[in-house]
Amino acid sequence: MRPTLVILLAVAVLLAMAWLGQRRLIYLPMPTEVPPVAEALPGARELSLTTDDGLDLDAWLAHPTDGDLGVGVLVANGNAGHRGLRAPLAEALRERGLTVLLFDYRGYAGNPGRPSEQGLAADARAAREALLEATDLEADALLYYGESIGTGVVTALATEAPPGGLVLRSPFPELADVGRRHYPFLPVRTLLRDRYPVAEQLAEVTAPVTVVYGEDDRIVPPELSREAAAAAPDLHEVVAVPGGHNDRALLDGEALVDAVERLAAEVAPPDGGSP
Repeated sequence: MRPTLVILLAVAVLLAMAWLGQRRLIYLPMPTEVPPVAEALPGARELSLTTDDGLDLDAWLAHPTDGDLGVGVLVANGNAGHRGLRAPLAEALRERGLTVLLFDYRGYAGNPGRPSEQGLAADARAAREALLEATDLEADALLYYGESIGTGVVTALATEAPPGGLVLRSPFPELADVGRRHYPFLPVRTLLRDRYPVAEQLAEVTAPVTVVYGEDDRIVPPELSREAAAAAPDLHEVVAVPGGHNDRALLDGEALVDAVERLAAEVAPPDGGSP
């Protein structure tokens, strides 16, 4: 009996560690400082977001540099890095006539708080409100852009506050589907506290949806992104991009930016950004 008890105890300890430390595995804030906005995204300005639970978060707002489609893009990051790493994406989008809001979640880039599914949802709500308050944009002229775990953030937001369109870069049906690929020896679906049920919530979204995924993505495999796309009632476009999860093509590559621009053209007001 003793070897069996030792094995059972070891399994229990492993499961307990996975339960208690899972958010440290899911959320990966970088210890590096965010560069000044004037250096990372010249011409953009700093904003402060206040969440409904009282946290002040940092953000950058970038206006179009070439024309104005009258469309805003709220960018929800993946689970690592900070807004400074998304500055090239914002630069590429504003060159296409789009207004862009970059922000960092709680616990990231010096922001207070600790990340969680509920917390990131509150952060996204605050970002949306700040984007509308700081511009003349209408709510139905917003695109929510989510990257990886950010696809869960913006899909949840879309069920509460419908956007003009939704762009999901490297989505998954549910976070547990990704977890099972990387931790096949754990009962991931049972253990996970933060679910991010993208497919389930996407079925409630009536806005047009564009899905972009990497053909060689090892973090969120292509088949998971295609499965998530299939849940969208109004699937505008699915774009497969050569490359992996963190390759430049999926950060700010031309195919990605083109896909965002095409969806923006669908939701842009007839007079663009004219007053």
